[in-house]
Amino acid sequence: MSATIGYLGPKGTFTKLAVDAAFNGEHKESYATIPECIDAVEHDEIDIAVVPLENAIEGTVQLTVDYLVHQVRLPIVAEIVVPIQQHLLVQPTFQGGLGDITEVHSHSHAIAQCHQYLHQSLPEAKIQYTTSTGKAAEIVSKSDLPIAAIGNKLAAEVYGLKLLEENIHDYSNNHTRFVVLCKEEKKLKIKHPVSIEKTSMLISLPSDQAGALHQVLSAFAWRKMSLSKIESRPMKTGLGNYFFIIDVDQPYDDVLFPGVRGELEALGCNVTIMGTYPVYKLTI
Repeated sequence: MSATIGYLGPKGTFTKLAVDAAFNGEHKESYATIPECIDAVEHDEIDIAVVPLENAIEGTVQLTVDYLVHQVRLPIVAEIVVPIQQHLLVQPTFQGGLGDITEVHSHSHAIAQCHQYLHQSLPEAKIQYTTSTGKAAEIVSKSDLPIAAIGNKLAAEVYGLKLLEENIHDYSNNHTRFVVLCKEEKKLKIKHPVSIEKTSMLISLPSDQAGALHQVLSAFAWRKMSLSKIESRPMKTGLGNYFFIIDVDQPYDDVLFPGVRGELEALGCNVTIMGTYPVYKLTI
C-alpha cells in the first residue's frame, strides 16, 4: 500500500517539485503551512511530511526547526536536496515592463533570495509576503492588476502564468534542503542515488558550565567525526539559553555515537537523535 505524502502547498511550490521528483505514485496532500503539514503526520492524517529545512542563500527555515524541537518531535527519515531557480511570473496578458509592476508576491525566503534583483530592477514595487511561492502564483493568476510573483516553472504551468524574467535569484548556487518526516521507519521509494548518510542531533548545554560548547565539539573531534552543520537556536526559556543542532556526516552506529552521547551526558548535556538518514541530491 502506498503512503500518503503531505507537503507545503499549494501546487507549484518548490516542496511540491521536490515531492514529485522524489516520489512516484503516492497520494499527495498539500498544506498551507509547515506546522499544518507536520501536525498531519502527528495526528495520523498522512504518513509522511516533506518540509523545507534550509536554503543555501537564506539559511535555515527557522519555523521548521523550532516546530520540530518545541512542538512535534518527528524523526527525520530522509533529506532531499533540490536546485532552486526563481523566476518573475506575470499574467499572460501582461504587456508592460518591469517599471509597470506595482507589487511582487512571494514567500519570505524567495524574496530574500532575490533581494538584489528586486532592489535594482523593481525598486518601486511593493513586496507582499505569502505562505509559499505557489500561493503567490495563485494570487497573481486571479488578479487583473499589474503584479508579479516569484516562483518556479511548475507554478507558471499550474497557474497559467508567463515567465517575464528567468533566474532572478542573486546567487547561482541556490539549493534547498527538504526533510522527510515520518513517525516510524518506512522503506522510502526514492529512486535516486544516495549521496551521503547523515545523523542529526539536538543538544542542549548546561547553563552554568564554562567551556561546555568546546567540550561538546571535542567529543566529535577526537573521534574524527565530520560535522557539516552546527547551529544554535533559542530555547525560548529566557535570554542566553540555547540548543544546538549538529549534523554529522555519517550514519548512527553502535560505537562512536553512544560514546559521544555518554560523554556529553556526563557533561550535563541533554542529547536527542533527530534522525539518521540518507541524503538524495536531485536534479530537476
